[in-house]
Amino acid sequence: MPSSTDSARERLVELLMNQPQNPVISELLDQVEAKSTVDLFKAGEALAGVWELRWSSATQPWLKQAPWLENLQVIDPKRGRGMNLLRLGGPMADLAAVAVQADLTIESKTRVSVRFRRGGWLGPSLISGWRPTLMAAIQQSFPAWLEITWLDERLRVCRGNAGTRFALLRRDDLSVDALMGERP
Repeated sequence: MPSSTDSARERLVELLMNQPQNPVISELLDQVEAKSTVDLFKAGEALAGVWELRWSSATQPWLKQAPWLENLQVIDPKRGRGMNLLRLGGPMADLAAVAVQADLTIESKTRVSVRFRRGGWLGPSLISGWRPTLMAAIQQSFPAWLEITWLDERLRVCRGNAGTRFALLRRDDLSVDALMGERP
């Protein structure tokens, strides 16, 4: 018989996939977070991959889910790197994106420090593998971090240093190396 946490998690994933504006999501996040046993030192590889933002408590439009927009977080903890990637959804996704690249460090069982390095525009990946970019260095004047409050093979819930809560779903159809501009 599934536990109440399993039921809440399954319902949460379903809503994030199909109804990401549903007001019940916040309550389900509370239930799932209350039963969390995240330990990034033991299961840090579960953090690796491409994650799509499906819900956020933020008010900024670029941190909200929209059906025409892919808001991705690419995480590669082994190499200590990550990237936030905002691009159009569907067939236009590979044409261009806005990206912010960062260095990542697992600081504790639940916390990942984030040091933003560069941000800007990424053009389409060409047949040769080259991708035009227009990136500039970022002078980060504050410490940034993510507190991972739930993590499994499909779902990640976290809070940013500004207190914003995020719910993301893993995108197994996308590759970390391809999005970071490297051939797998």
